[in-house]
Amino acid sequence: MAKVYLVGAGPGAPDLLTLRAARLLAEADIVFYDALVHPDSVALAVQAKKVAVGKRAGQVSTDQRFINRQLVEAARHYQKIIRLKGGDPMIFGRAQEEIDALKAADIAFEIVPGITAALAASASLGISLTRRGVARTVSFATPRTGPNEPESDWLTSAAAADSIVLYMAASQAPQIAATLIGAGKAASTPVAIVENASLENEQRIFGTLAGLSASTQKLAGPAVLCVGDVFAVEVLVDASAQHQSRMQETRTSRSLAG
Repeated sequence: MAKVYLVGAGPGAPDLLTLRAARLLAEADIVFYDALVHPDSVALAVQAKKVAVGKRAGQVSTDQRFINRQLVEAARHYQKIIRLKGGDPMIFGRAQEEIDALKAADIAFEIVPGITAALAASASLGISLTRRGVARTVSFATPRTGPNEPESDWLTSAAAADSIVLYMAASQAPQIAATLIGAGKAASTPVAIVENASLENEQRIFGTLAGLSASTQKLAGPAVLCVGDVFAVEVLVDASAQHQSRMQETRTSRSLAG
């Protein structure tokens, strides 16, 4: 009997795959994989046909309805079908649309969780999103909407949380900062941006809501924007390091001039 597995590939690093995900990939007949899945993770599907169905915001992407049809069609020809998604399938992974299509076609499926980018960023920074005494609530949100999807006041709702993690939000940083400040967040609220979380080329940027727009101009890869007082220490340490660097540059310039 054919079965489709919606598998979380995690935030990027192949060794953050779950054991179940790795086993299923090794046994798969066909794998439909996202653009952000690491090539080494895809390579674990040693005997499978591999089909790229990448979706990237602001770029040419595979239509979700086409992916749904591909999964249903694959179940007619293969026994073990893997839909490999970056992060966790159930967090901004369009999993529900695929689940609904599989249910409508009466095709068996299973969800295999993965590490979502917010948790990978938190782990990489060494900062708990729910640090005791500072944050009791966490909000995961994204400004991205699908075709014909109505706008909602998602950002104002997210602002009520102590810690906020924003997915696919870097390109809208100025509007996000203005909206969060308008919703009551102080302009001095700490912000930590993690690009390519868990990978060797991971980049971290620290600042405040007031400087969020300038910070995101340096980003090229997928990033999460983390907002909240739990990041205050890192922001202060980063600011101190930048100050020390400027002081050193000034002393060096004076020495050369002398």
